[in-house]
Amino acid sequence: MNTKSDRRDFIKKAALSTVAVGVAGNSVFALSNGIKYKQNTLPKWKGFNLLDFFSPNPASSRQATAEEDFKWMSDWGFDFVRIPMAYPSYLDIDRSRDINPKEVYCINEEAVERVDQLVYMAHKYNFHVSLNLHRAPGYCINAGFHEPYNLWEDKEAQEAFYWHWKMWANRYKNISRDKISFDLLNEPAVIEDMNNQHSKKTIVPGELYAKVVERAANAIWKQNPEHLVIADGNQVGSKVIPEITHLPIAQSCRGYYPGIISHYKAPWAMKDIENLPPLKYPGQVGDEYLHREMLEKFYEPWIKLAQSGTGVHCGESGSYNKTPHDIFLAWFGDVVDILTSNGIGFALWNFRGSFGILDSGREDVDYQDWHGHKLDRKLLDLIMKA
Repeated sequence: MNTKSDRRDFIKKAALSTVAVGVAGNSVFALSNGIKYKQNTLPKWKGFNLLDFFSPNPASSRQATAEEDFKWMSDWGFDFVRIPMAYPSYLDIDRSRDINPKEVYCINEEAVERVDQLVYMAHKYNFHVSLNLHRAPGYCINAGFHEPYNLWEDKEAQEAFYWHWKMWANRYKNISRDKISFDLLNEPAVIEDMNNQHSKKTIVPGELYAKVVERAANAIWKQNPEHLVIADGNQVGSKVIPEITHLPIAQSCRGYYPGIISHYKAPWAMKDIENLPPLKYPGQVGDEYLHREMLEKFYEPWIKLAQSGTGVHCGESGSYNKTPHDIFLAWFGDVVDILTSNGIGFALWNFRGSFGILDSGREDVDYQDWHGHKLDRKLLDLIMKA
């Protein structure tokens, strides 16, 4: 996109589809035992998270996604990108001090137009875009930014949360649901101390989470009743949300189980990273035997949810670059196979970076040179075949 007028034209003139491609149907299929299940009402999207707006401070943001990135992803057969955003990244605020509640509404139009540009480029290459508030007013799974209130406790935070989604839904009100979705809140949990990265995280009371989800969804649907809304699973994305299955809201799981593999030696996820047991898969790790059957048991509720008629997608997956590559591939191959064989798509946590296929920084990979980048060809081949 070359000009602001292009972006405005994109927002104003994008065609609205009254029926989502691959989303709206409720066709059924029969298993060999004669029991009929509905198909997953979401497409089996496959792709990546793009971290352009992941940091609350734009000055410390990651390298911007380039148009050639979309071309490569498209050429390799991917069709989905999730954009996890920290809401302060698009605010006009004084970053030398803590934010106050009034400043949560101070939108920086130029920053929001940069989001438009990323969405535009994704649509140019026929990607579905899932906008996500990774940091919402009053909540984030990660520390590193002072929140002026608590999303689970304060009405003021909840009203700000709904307002932000109203803004985004209105901005993209003419974009069809096969092209864009709204992933409300990244990995909800009750955190004892939001300023402590290793603070205990527990499940959000189901009725409370359902209330926040439904009101945010209604704020979105008031802008366009056809908008596609997604809610991340409870307890850091791991658990199905039974309290909202009566609503036309899809749910998003995670491809990080067990965390000892996916976040091995990740300093933000584990305290004593220097004294972890060696990894095996399948095999005994500490006091637990890791194997495919445990993965199948973990994903069984999500598979049943998809078969019941609720849309399911795995919004984040993969492993940190300290996980031995052969173990990562063996484990992730099982994760991907379990999901995709049951009609559930997935997105890797980043395209370029420590979880990605490009420039991951893994020390045990025989990289392929790819236009000046280091390509993990084995990982790419694994997910291309899914």
